[in-house]
Amino acid sequence: MAVLSRSAAVGIVGAGAMGTGIAQVALLAGHEVLLGDASGIALEKAQRALEAALQREVEKGRLDAATAAAARARLSPILPDEKLAPYDRCAIVIEAVHEDLDTKRSLFAALEEVIAPDCVLATNTSSLSVGAIAAACRRPERVIGTHFFNPAPVMPLVEVVPALRTSGDVLTAVKDLMKSWGKTVVVASDTPGFIVNRIARPFYGEALCIVEDASADVATVDWAARELAGFKMGPFELMDFIGNDVNYAVTESIWRGTYFDARYRPSLVQKRLVEAGYLGRKTGRGFYDYAAGVEPPRPRQDRTLGEAIVQRILAMLINEAVDAVRLRIATVSDVELAMTKGVHYPKGLLAWGEELGFGRVLAELERLRAEFGSERYRPSPLLRQLAVRGRAALEELE
Repeated sequence: MAVLSRSAAVGIVGAGAMGTGIAQVALLAGHEVLLGDASGIALEKAQRALEAALQREVEKGRLDAATAAAARARLSPILPDEKLAPYDRCAIVIEAVHEDLDTKRSLFAALEEVIAPDCVLATNTSSLSVGAIAAACRRPERVIGTHFFNPAPVMPLVEVVPALRTSGDVLTAVKDLMKSWGKTVVVASDTPGFIVNRIARPFYGEALCIVEDASADVATVDWAARELAGFKMGPFELMDFIGNDVNYAVTESIWRGTYFDARYRPSLVQKRLVEAGYLGRKTGRGFYDYAAGVEPPRPRQDRTLGEAIVQRILAMLINEAVDAVRLRIATVSDVELAMTKGVHYPKGLLAWGEELGFGRVLAELERLRAEFGSERYRPSPLLRQLAVRGRAALEELE
């Protein structure tokens, strides 16, 4: 395997927002970066975006002009007619194309025809199986997941995801490379949604259930999450910010990937918004109307109602985090890091559960299960242990 040092050339396939952001991170870490895309227009847009981003860093005093100029000089665009051949001198190639398994598998198989025998292949998939992507390769042991969060230059977290056949040397080298880029690294098992996208599902899903069963309206749920729980954005604000199409697709992917587990069931309300083209901020309409002059709806600022909303959402989030530890998706420390660094939760969910009392969380889930008769609210077996034994049950799993 190639040494993933600062002198190693880094290839990136896909010049969208994510690929461009990863390119910026690698350039500023001192690497030569080969950035390619099947669309010449996308590649030109990425080059302009990188130029503007570096200039902003200089203007804000976070980067000196000489360093920015050196970073620009290390960028080597790969034009569409060059295809994949220039990637032959890369030590690692990171794929950042759209979330489609067949597309990613075809790309990796094609890359294997040109890259060096010791080149690492990394996928930035957020929810697809790394093992399924690796299966398209003759040497699946060099394939690994490196899930960055958008925008990559700003968000500190990278989920590193080894598949069943990923070699230990590749895992170590990629973890070290990401750390050298200044990233906070967590290791996730190759399961649907990895750490963050899986554990975060109830933040959106339970908020949608609360609105669907008429317990509260959209604005009130967002107000409670922000003002009473301390989240930076309410769930509906965040879905509109992410894009309802993107958020719904991730939920559906995890739901299918877990054999239609009721905990991840997508919302028909959100699906109808997607079908109508109400995708959120990017289309001017989602759960909220962003047209000029439209007043946002006023929340019902009832503290008792708000605390019930928060209790319901937190119970589901904490249960999900506990179950991720039980299923060995990640360690206790990586679960806490992932949720505070990846999605900026006010506290680690396991610490939050301990603060509230795991017994109280368990009681809320059992109340919801009895009221709605749904397996969506089934408590994790580990949560039941925590309710009795406390943190000792977690420490045994570390």
